[in-house]
Order: sequence, then structure tokens, then C-alpha cells
Amino acid sequence: MSLQRKGSRTMAERIKLEVGGLTKLREMNPMLMSYNVEFAEVTGGTFWKAYTPEQVAGTETFYVEPTKEGIEAMYRDLMQVYAPINLYDEKLRKLAKELGQVWVRVSGTWATKTYYDFDGTTNGVVPEGYLNVLTKEQWIGVLDFVKEIGAKLIVSVANCPGLHSAEEPWTPKEAEKLFRLSTEYGVPIDAAEFTNEPNMMEETGFPKGYTPAHYRRDHDLFFKWLKTNYPECICVGPSTTGGDNISFGKGNPDAAAGGIEQLAMNTCDCADLLEGTTQPLDVFSYHYYNGVSERLASVMPHAHWDAKEANSEAYLETAINFARTYAPLRDKYVEGAQMWVTESGDAGGGGDTWASTYLDVLRTLNELAGFSTITDGVIFHNTLASSDYGFLAREVFDPRPNYFAVLLWNRLMGTTVYDTQEPIRYGAHVYAHSRKDGKDGLVYLVINNSLEETTTVELPKEAEVYMLAGENNNMRASVMTLNGMPLVLGENNELPEMHPVKVSTSVEIAKGSCAFIVL
Repeated sequence: MSLQRKGSRTMAERIKLEVGGLTKLREMNPMLMSYNVEFAEVTGGTFWKAYTPEQVAGTETFYVEPTKEGIEAMYRDLMQVYAPINLYDEKLRKLAKELGQVWVRVSGTWATKTYYDFDGTTNGVVPEGYLNVLTKEQWIGVLDFVKEIGAKLIVSVANCPGLHSAEEPWTPKEAEKLFRLSTEYGVPIDAAEFTNEPNMMEETGFPKGYTPAHYRRDHDLFFKWLKTNYPECICVGPSTTGGDNISFGKGNPDAAAGGIEQLAMNTCDCADLLEGTTQPLDVFSYHYYNGVSERLASVMPHAHWDAKEANSEAYLETAINFARTYAPLRDKYVEGAQMWVTESGDAGGGGDTWASTYLDVLRTLNELAGFSTITDGVIFHNTLASSDYGFLAREVFDPRPNYFAVLLWNRLMGTTVYDTQEPIRYGAHVYAHSRKDGKDGLVYLVINNSLEETTTVELPKEAEVYMLAGENNNMRASVMTLNGMPLVLGENNELPEMHPVKVSTSVEIAKGSCAFIVL
């Protein structure tokens, strides 16, 4: 696929698909589409308050007035306390299993500051220097969930003032609890990052006075310990976000983006974290968000995108630019490795008001497909069932449009990626993979991000078409349609039928619609 991009325009696009003769780019990890279950979900704790239905629909403005008391004061209005997620819920497990084999990442900022109380000695009291407590029952719930859905598990571990000071070396006394229990229970941890977003230093939970030099020391201690004691576990890192000349939001170099940690300005780069370390990584990882959500927009306006921009070329290119920026860093520090995006979503701060609507499907599918044209790896969507960017609504676990979009991706798109020779342009984002069913032929993904014109696709033969759109042609609809039929659960939480329509000569892709075309 050509990576040339044309500017936005309103002329209708016309595409001619081919069924053969395309150049193969690479084979992708079959678990490309994976997701996070936040540590804060597992233990219970504070997380982002949900938007109102009117804010999700775009009929009510969301705004938080900045205060001289600082961001911590704003958090009081932006956060609420949630009970732990019920990973034994039959509906949750069923919908997760339908996505196929995936990686489940249990991490986040809370993981850096969690004490593992597996013998029940704290009686729920958080030890000094930690933020929260994980019980044995809660972790077994994670292991049972991972086993039930046939997933692989990746974690990060504690590295906070409760464990050690900045001048004291990191110790594995907490990590050993987590890895030993998982192994003894029969669900070993398959991969590990040392810490979540380490380039934020103290802001991500590290001991006071912690520096990149301290991190490099502890990076080597952790991964040496890991390879010595759990040699089958994949070493992943550095799990960074920001720095490295990344332009966040709309390109303001001083604007930060990502999780709430991104409000810190004292970030460091990959070189600061990895240069001179002696313990090699198996996989290079980073985090990506397009910017910050409306919750944080008032204090970081240049890092926030408006809903009217969510179909634009600049917005959709953000994820691809992240991959292009980090690929050479991967080549430098973990040569020949896969590249994993261990947190990904539309906006840090729990997602934008439209994250749970059809409008975000364009970004999600474009990220999966565009990333595949650049490198092999895995993308961990944040999250499975927490906050507005979750695939599933919190607690009730109703699937949102993004859930059905990635469900179709995993059912239809094979692992072989091809160059379509179509330049990415407004109204015509065209990608091609092999067929997931193993049959000869191709599956095209065509995204018409134009909200002004229909895109015409000429077919070389009869095709099966899966056309996605917002219900009632509403880009901010909470329900997505497939070939005009609403995608909602039926009785007993049964998934709707997701059948294609057969088309012989050409397909008209309506404004703002996405189509999987199986040839």
C-alpha cells in the first residue's frame, strides 16, 4: 500500500479492486487485535466518570473549568470509585471469547503501585508507599478469565515507594508473588513489561527522586530476574508514551497526550530508558492515543480533537504516525522484534464523548489496518469493559460499535497483508489482507471517511460485502448497523447474525461508512 496521503477534498472517489497480483507486505501476528483489563478494574478503585447520554450524543457540551487548585482538584469532579469488575460474569466471558484468541494485558498506572496481599495480612489496609491492594481471589479471577477465553496474559509489576527508594535497587519480592501464584495455578504469565509508562518517572508512581538512570538499573534487575526464574516469559518494553519527538493532539510540540500521566511535563525518551541497558527485550512496546478527551481538554486544549475532526485525514493519520516514529526506535533497541502498542485508544482521560459511538469505528479499523502496513505486532485496545473507550459498557457489558467492528475484523481479515497500490486519501482508505477462512482470495477494508461524498468500488467478480454505518446514518449513534441491520444482542445475550450481501459489479460506500469486501 502506498503511504502517500492526499489532502481532504469533496470529490467523489472511485476505486477498482483486484483479486490477484498484489504484492505481499508481511505476515501479521494473529492476535493483532487484543485489549487491556485495567489493574484498577481488578482491584476496584477510582476511574473516569461516565459521560451523560446527551454528551455521548453530542447534544450536551462537556466542559470542566480549570482551577488554581490544580489538576488534582479537577480529578475530584472527573473520577468516581468503582467496584472490582466481575470477571466471572457469563455475558462478559461469552462476548470476550467470541473475539477469538487474544492477549489480555492487566496493567496501567495502578499496577505500578499495587501491593499483592495474597496471604490476607493487610485486612484491606493499603501498606505505606502503595496505592491499592490486590487480593489472591482477585488475581485468581484474572487467571480464570484468561484460561476460560483461551487468552495469553501480559502484566507489569510494582515499582513504587512502598517497594524501595530511588537509591535502593528494585527488588522482586512483590513480583515473585504474582508470578509464583500464576504458575502454581496453572495459568503462567506469558509476557511482562517492567512498568507502565516509565518515561513519566515519579508521575507514574516511581519512588521520589527516581531518574532514568535508576530506571535503567532496575530494568536490568527485573528482566534478569525474569529470564532466570521464568525463562518462557516474553520480555516487553519500554511501554513508553510521549517524548521521542512525537507531536500529540493537533501537532503542538508542547502538548502531551495519553493517560492522565501525560499531564506531566518531565517526560523522558526511549534513549533515556534503554541506552546502556544490558538485558535485551524480546518485543518493543509503546502507547498511543490521538490526544486527550474532553475531560482534560480545558487544561490541554492543543492535545484535544473536536468530534468534527474525527473523520479527518490528520486525525486518522495520528496512529500511523506513531507507528512510523517508533519503528526506527524498535529497530535500534530491539532489532528484528515485533512492535506492540500496549495501550491504544481515541483519547487519554477515559475516551472522548464519541468513543462509545460509531464515529470511533473509523479510527479503530484504520489503526489496525494502517499499523499492519508498517510492521508486525499487537495492538491492545484500552479497554475491554471500562470507561467510554471500552469495547463493552461497564458493568452491564453491552457491546458497543467498536466491539462489533473488531469482531468482524477477527472473523474476516487473515494474517497476510498486501499492498493495494491505492494512496490513502479522503474518502478512500483501502487495505487488503488474506481471507481468515483460508480460502483463495482477498478481504478488502475500505473506509470512506468523507462525510460529503459516496465512494464507488468496482469489483473484479462477485463479492460478499459487510457494510458498517451508524444507525439512522448518525455518525454518533450508539448502535452500528451491518448492511442496514442494527447490531444488538438478542435473547440470552445471543450475538446478532452477521451475514454479508452479495454484490456483482460495484459497491457504493455511503458517506462515513466502512466496508469489508470479501473476494
